[in-house]
Amino acid sequence: MLTSLILSQILSWIMILGLGVALLAVARQVGVLHIRVAPAGALTTSGGPAVGDATVKVDARSLDGAPVTIGGHTHDVPLRLLMFVSAQCPLCKSIIPMAKSFARDERVALTFIGDDDAAAQRAMIAQHGLETYLFVNGPEAGQAFGVAKLPYAVLLDAEGAILSKGLVNSREHLESLVVAHEMGIRTVQDYIGSLKAQAA
Repeated sequence: MLTSLILSQILSWIMILGLGVALLAVARQVGVLHIRVAPAGALTTSGGPAVGDATVKVDARSLDGAPVTIGGHTHDVPLRLLMFVSAQCPLCKSIIPMAKSFARDERVALTFIGDDDAAAQRAMIAQHGLETYLFVNGPEAGQAFGVAKLPYAVLLDAEGAILSKGLVNSREHLESLVVAHEMGIRTVQDYIGSLKAQAA
């Protein structure tokens, strides 16, 4: 009986050690996959000022008609996210809750910008609870940043320089704007290209 108990204990320890080794192997493979699977970044477009360029101040108006300045230097806001949306764009409506959550988590000042019928924009604001956010309505900002498709986002620093920009339709795309800035690259696509060049 004692011999059986000792043997079962030895077998138990062998199995526990085997499971530990297997767990380490799985963790290593997950790490390898994480490196191989590239992140999906916001798709940049060729229009408008480039990443790294300083923006000029754009005089626009909020949906309520108050004068607003987009771009340029700000003293108390380290990061600003300009989110270009439209009430006529289904993707815009799906990205708005993600943009709100992203801005809150990353401590980014979020401004919504559109160029649409004011009544439609107000209905969208009420639907998505955007009353506490600055909402600019007019073509000035979109023209200044070369926005051709929606939803589109531009990340600015306190000096008004463009840190990253691109078309966004998921939380991952929004996060890629900050990741690109933190990694010191223009876009996530540039990072993917450099990985491919290193692998070749």
